[in-house]
Amino acid sequence: MPTPLYQRLAAHYRDAVAAGSLTPGARFPSVRSLMAQHEVSLTTALQVCRVLEQEGLLEARPRSGYFVCHPAGRPALRLNEPEARPLDPAAYVGMHARVSEFIARGRQQPVKVNFSGARGAPELYPAEALRQAAGRALREDPELFVRAGPVAGEPVFREVLAKRALASGMVIAPEEIVVTQGCIEALNLALRAVTQPGDIVAVESPTFYGLMQVLESLSLRVLEIPTSPQTGISLEALELAVHHGSKIAALVVVPYLQNPLGSVMPAVNQARLVNFCAEQGIALIEDDTYSALLDEDVPQRALKALDRTGGVIHCASLHKVLAPGLRLGWMTAGRWQARVEMLKYAQSRHNDGLPQYAAAAVMGSSQYDRHLRRLRATLNLQRRQVSDALLRAFPVGTRFNTPPGGLSLWVELPDRRDARALFAAALAEGILIAPGVMFSNVERYATCLRLNCGNPFTPEVAAAVQRLGELCLTRCRPGAVGSGAAGSAA
Repeated sequence: MPTPLYQRLAAHYRDAVAAGSLTPGARFPSVRSLMAQHEVSLTTALQVCRVLEQEGLLEARPRSGYFVCHPAGRPALRLNEPEARPLDPAAYVGMHARVSEFIARGRQQPVKVNFSGARGAPELYPAEALRQAAGRALREDPELFVRAGPVAGEPVFREVLAKRALASGMVIAPEEIVVTQGCIEALNLALRAVTQPGDIVAVESPTFYGLMQVLESLSLRVLEIPTSPQTGISLEALELAVHHGSKIAALVVVPYLQNPLGSVMPAVNQARLVNFCAEQGIALIEDDTYSALLDEDVPQRALKALDRTGGVIHCASLHKVLAPGLRLGWMTAGRWQARVEMLKYAQSRHNDGLPQYAAAAVMGSSQYDRHLRRLRATLNLQRRQVSDALLRAFPVGTRFNTPPGGLSLWVELPDRRDARALFAAALAEGILIAPGVMFSNVERYATCLRLNCGNPFTPEVAAAVQRLGELCLTRCRPGAVGSGAAGSAA
């Protein structure tokens, strides 16, 4: 008796998973695609998916389709959506001391494997191309080191940035761009331009600890808005906060590969957010540090592209995508442009010219696009390797995201185990992680940690992940974090 067609097709895709043609975390062909590609009925296509799902090779995600499961005998558990709970009131941040303590402890002890950052290894970046470009710039302009440059940035660099911005839907003149010391200075300038001490600034929760430090330094109050690991900031919670009287001066969001969650805001949410902020008079500050690291080789539309009132300040960085050592960022500030330019002059004057010339030469050529494709492919592989190692090493019930790009994974430990205990135990053995309490002013993320995947997955890195799993089992007591403190990972 011949083997049923759906079983033959299931075997075909089973072999594809085993061979690595379909990698863990990858989207499986849709039912419609299976019907068209193999000329089969809806019933047959569904049977193929159900067989592979029963075998643990596929997992169904609501409204998203089927995805290839990770190995290690159990599927990866997705992070939960944020719990529906009343928002904590806006508060002065008060977490600089906590962040500084973790950073200082990491520097006081020798570190063999560092998972705490969010950057790639040096070999991932075009060092030779940048070196050659810098040499040409100095030969062509010998006075580059001894001549002060324009405060807003070198014209040749701003022209390249404006041209590149077209792919993200932004039509901006080079004169509307201010070059900054990375994205952190851009965020600092944006916040200083639109707020006064004591104002409320809404942020995603969890969020990048560097942003919280900036907010604290500016004496601003922070309102943390629950954020989904899949779709980004909760627009419902933001709207509810405004309608219940929170006078929000500014909102800072990372639409693509949010740090630390790795979420991507759907297009419909982006449009709704831009419109809402315009209606409410809220300055919308867009942190576009990671969009170029999305696996999909298609430029993503910036929130700034939807701006019709000048109410969106776009901040970007080349720190993660071109060269961590250059500390280059840029911004365009809409109706606050003149104020940002004056604040830049008052705060730090002009950036060094040589890095701008080198970056302009590389970014203005096709080699930059080739570099980005290689970088994305390498990071995709390294994230999958770390994910697989996590599944093998960490306790059952561990949850983590599978972001569609980027440098890191956000992990939630099971059974309310305290990631601070894991931080201390791992650091004693030369392994550095970033505990979740660094990313929020509240205690909801005490069971979480962020792991960098930007370094090659060497035997040393594999052994460090294995050891983290062992320490989680032996040194992190179940129930150490109260249910009211950590809550569900967002």
